[in-house]
Formats: sequence, structure tokens, C-alpha cells
Amino acid sequence: MLWSSRIDRLDRLWLAFLLVIGGIVSAYLATSLFDATVLLSGILCVGLIAIGRRAGYLIGLYNSLSYSVLAYNNGLYGEVYLNLLFFVPTGVIGYVLWYRHTQQDKTVEMRELTGRQWWAIASLCLVCTVGLGFLLGLNPRQNTPFIDATTNVLSIVATFLMMWRYKEQWLLYILLNIITIGMWFLRFRAGGAAGDLMIFMWLLFLLNALFGYWRWHLGTRRSSLGTSGVSIKEGKCDGV
Repeated sequence: MLWSSRIDRLDRLWLAFLLVIGGIVSAYLATSLFDATVLLSGILCVGLIAIGRRAGYLIGLYNSLSYSVLAYNNGLYGEVYLNLLFFVPTGVIGYVLWYRHTQQDKTVEMRELTGRQWWAIASLCLVCTVGLGFLLGLNPRQNTPFIDATTNVLSIVATFLMMWRYKEQWLLYILLNIITIGMWFLRFRAGGAAGDLMIFMWLLFLLNALFGYWRWHLGTRRSSLGTSGVSIKEGKCDGV
């Protein structure tokens, strides 16, 4: 019970930290209310997922739609296709899957990959990235095709790992966030719309991914000890 109470407080503090930082960044960099909602919905979505709350999927639906608008305005068509054709439907599916594995404390049951599974996933990411990069390069309006391809593939694989509740999703998200920060930096230098705001958003995503890996490591250890049924006090961001 003491362990659960401490984790519950930590989860609340982490969400509060993300929202405060996101609000400050939005106030200074967002040029419109729409841009601010893209940032704040994205931060809240990943923050809830990091602490294992399925409500993050619902907020992620809006973020996928709004982020695709910004990506389209910056010529990142791979990001547009990814969000509209993949993240929206998987957001619904992911919510249902997490609902079936939600524990008494409103957090999802967490697990980890074997070594063989990890190497198979790494090989799949490499092959798919090269193939998609060549495909995106066929569009003469496409910017940075192989960078865009890398973020697409990592996003897809990490999303499946997230839906299936594996902690290794966060290792892919760490790599994804680093690459995406570089991609948006290039768009910012080229005068892309809301480029600076997107850089800060993905920096917060990177920080959240580091926290998420540590938090899910605790969650998998908790499950292995057979304490997943411990009930804790509900927080403001309980799953719905």
C-alpha cells in the first residue's frame, strides 16, 4: 500500500509538471489557440500513457487530427498519413485493449519483451525504414523522406508495443523523439509553420519517454512480484 501511494503521488506530480511546462511554452510560442491545443493535448496524452492510464488514448485522438494539420502545412506527408490512417484507428483499438487489462488502481498491467523478440523488432524497423524512405522519396514535394520514414516506422512499431503493454515501447519513443526533434529543427530553419513550438513539444515528449521507461520498469517489476491487484487512491486523471 505504501509503495502504491508513493507511485500515485509521483504520477500526479509528473502530469502537473508536464502541463505547467506545456502551458508556459504555449503562452510564449503558440501563434494561435489551435497551435496551443496541439501542444497541450500531445503532452497530456503521452503523460497519461506514461503512467499507464487509458484516458491518454482518448486525448490522443484529438492530438492525431490536429498534429496532422500542422504536418501537412510543413510538407511532412508521411506524418499526415501516419496520424490519419494509423493513429486514429489504433487509438480506438488501444483504448479497448487497455480497458481489458486495467487494474484496480486504474493503471494498465505492464509487461516486457524477451531478448529474441527485441532483436526481431529492431530488424523489422530497419528494413521497413529503408523501404518507406524510397517510397516517400517518389513524391517531389516530400521533405526529408528518410527521416520522415524513420519516424513513421518507429511510431507504428512503438504504438503496437504500447497497445500490447510492453515497456520497450519507450526505448523506441526515445529514439523517435530525438529524430523528430531534428526533423522539426530543419523545418524551423526553413521557416516552417509552428516549427519552434513543435521542437519544444517533442523535447517534452523525449523527457516523458525517459520517465515512461522508468515508470513502466517499476510497473513490470510490480507485476512480477504479484502485487498488481493492490488498490490505490484514484487520482484526477483516472481512466474513464
